[in-house]
Amino acid sequence: MTTPYQVPQELGGKRADAVVAGLCDTSRTEAAAWIAEGRVAWAEDRSQSHAQQNRAAGALVKKSEKLPTGAAITVDIPEPVDPSEIKVEAVPEMRLLFEDEDLVAVDKPVGVAAHPSPGWQGPTVIGGLLAAGVEVSTSGAQERRGIVHRLDVGTSGVMVVAKTERAYSVLKNAFRDRTPTKTYHALVQGLPDPHEGTIDAPIGRHPGHDWRFAVLEGGREARTHYRLLEAYGRASLMDITLETGRTHQIRVHFSALGHPCAGDLTYGADPHLAAELGLTRQWLHAHQLGIAHPVSGEKMTFTSEYPNDLDQALEILR
Repeated sequence: MTTPYQVPQELGGKRADAVVAGLCDTSRTEAAAWIAEGRVAWAEDRSQSHAQQNRAAGALVKKSEKLPTGAAITVDIPEPVDPSEIKVEAVPEMRLLFEDEDLVAVDKPVGVAAHPSPGWQGPTVIGGLLAAGVEVSTSGAQERRGIVHRLDVGTSGVMVVAKTERAYSVLKNAFRDRTPTKTYHALVQGLPDPHEGTIDAPIGRHPGHDWRFAVLEGGREARTHYRLLEAYGRASLMDITLETGRTHQIRVHFSALGHPCAGDLTYGADPHLAAELGLTRQWLHAHQLGIAHPVSGEKMTFTSEYPNDLDQALEILR
């Protein structure tokens, strides 16, 4: 639920995570997590105090920012998930790519969420692992136990999950510090020019749509490195490395370039091309993930091949 707030005098000048904690009666750690998830944004300032200047409505607030008295923000407060309602459900399509006593790497299918959340009734990576008898770390929020990074429900590919407390702590810090190498493949409409480069554009919540994001002045920094793999005329297969990990980052960046992911109707893809290619979701796949093992430090790389729907779309183009 998105709620508007105005920073009161007693919280004015404090860091954003402290302000949100005070406004929403939650812990500072939880408030910082909401900010990291893009749930706190600047709102249109309708006051006469001019306390908030040069802040585009919808731009995401950074946790270290100091919010002045009178500043207008919105907080998308997540609904609590009852841990007893975590659905332990087998996910036959989800393959284990690697497992040892500290971590497990999975090939997440489309249509599977990373963890339970309010309103989601479908399968989850956590539920699938528990159903398969794989124990995961109990660190973090109960419904997100072991989750150190996420993929959208509509994105397939490699994910790693911590099985122990020590692995959770090390991997969580690694993803926060951006040390893992995350490589995606995406089929985008048209042919980006230049064929190789970096998209460096801040991303924030779309001011008109709570569930969408956009390139937005004042948003959180976001950098996407890309290079062309194959060109098909109507669409191009791109190799993409993320330097940052913002929500919907690849989808937002390529849409802003005028080359949305094929099948991504949310961000402006051509529905006719999507139908022709048999796509019912964005053509976006987490192809490879490179990490240092959280205990041994050994460099590890996990790779996921394209699932059938994405593979068939390429065959049609070829």
